[in-house]
Amino acid sequence: MDLPGWQALYEELGPQGLEIISVAQDTGGEAVAGKWFDRAEATFTQIVDENHLISRLYNMVNVPTGVWIDEEGRIVRPNETAFTSNSENPIAGKTMTIRGGDYTAALRDWVEKGADSEFALSRDEIVERQTPRTSEQADADAYFQLGNHFHRSGDEELANRYWAEAQTRLPESWNFHRQDWSFTPEEAGANWVQKYLALGDEQYYPAADLPRLSDGP
Repeated sequence: MDLPGWQALYEELGPQGLEIISVAQDTGGEAVAGKWFDRAEATFTQIVDENHLISRLYNMVNVPTGVWIDEEGRIVRPNETAFTSNSENPIAGKTMTIRGGDYTAALRDWVEKGADSEFALSRDEIVERQTPRTSEQADADAYFQLGNHFHRSGDEELANRYWAEAQTRLPESWNFHRQDWSFTPEEAGANWVQKYLALGDEQYYPAADLPRLSDGP
């Protein structure tokens, strides 16, 4: 999550009612993740989720991912890539495109207009965008949680075995990969690049489905 950008947006839109809850998915807990919040001097709500519960509940496979929830607790936009600015990043011969400007423009519209915003989806539209959890996803989550359990218990051999099985069963989860790789930082960069290149034409950060903004005024 680009924390400084979200802090600036919170300072801009917080007085209009926007609340931001940022969740760091990290088995290392606050000792590992807290420094990033501290560095950004974030004043919005910050949570460290050691068991990746949020990812499991909202079917998130990468970060940063955002979900819009209205005052009644209803999801009005499901999980989407959530940056605050645009960038083109050449990495290993490929370009990683990030379109955060569109996303924040839509967010500003929603904060201003609420349910009347064209970017706030109806209940039927939300249902259409949701996909049922598969048995493979459920199994992968279970293996990942077992890996976390054995890591906390000090049994790294079993932890690595279960984390590897979780990644095999749900290879699209960058959160699983990133968490596992965090314990071998000397290998993490090469592992990430290898998997990133294997995406081919698929985007590492899919653009949010905001066609009016993406296509211009």
